[in-house]
Amino acid sequence: MERMRRSLAVSVLITLLATGACGADVDDTPRLRVEVVGTRPHDPNAFTEGLEIDGNVLYESTGLAGESRVVAMDLASGAPLARADLPAPLFGEGITRAGATLWQLTWKDRVAIARDAVTLAERGRVGYDGEGWGLCTRAERLVMSDGSHTLTFRDPVTFAVTGSVRLTSHRDARLNELDCAADGSVYANDWPSDRILRIDPETGAVLAVIDAGGLLPPTERAGVDALNGIAQVPGTDHFLLTGKHWPTTFEVRFVPSA
Repeated sequence: MERMRRSLAVSVLITLLATGACGADVDDTPRLRVEVVGTRPHDPNAFTEGLEIDGNVLYESTGLAGESRVVAMDLASGAPLARADLPAPLFGEGITRAGATLWQLTWKDRVAIARDAVTLAERGRVGYDGEGWGLCTRAERLVMSDGSHTLTFRDPVTFAVTGSVRLTSHRDARLNELDCAADGSVYANDWPSDRILRIDPETGAVLAVIDAGGLLPPTERAGVDALNGIAQVPGTDHFLLTGKHWPTTFEVRFVPSA
């Protein structure tokens, strides 16, 4: 009888441990989806690497060696205001405006380019280690991604590293284009998926996972690349989303999944 009691106790303990382990693996991160509230044309030749809205100006950077550029456009009309091309073999990546400077990353060239935010004229270059993917400005510092699950913080004037944070979950994510939103969080495209992660940059916690799939109809999927490009529309809860070689930019809201 005593042996049976011990066997039963061990079985119960194993069951409890297994249940606890399974519970620890449950992903209870809030799930959101996109609700389209408007569309606008997008240059299908643009291999989009970054979007940034500052006031009434929409900035877009594109990649590919020999095709990389930064364009400033009127947010409402889309009319071009300024343009700067990157000479080959530089491969342009994310951008962000910090005061009078527009910073532009390069992918594997390990150089960040400081531009005049109005004319887009180059004012200087700064080297960095690793790869450059996404960039945004939050609370007097730059936030940068490198295709891993780590965000790196940089000085907006010198581009020097001031800190970093790793995601506390979803560590398989490859953080790409970034947007520093008005609510203090960072929204990141998870390359090459249609997921967008909402991140607390202070802790690395993933606050929400957004499903942005299905934006392009099947008839427009041929020849396009990954979703990439996110920018909050100032004074609203709307965001602009587009992708590499996409023919459309979508204005969306993030709403709870059904």
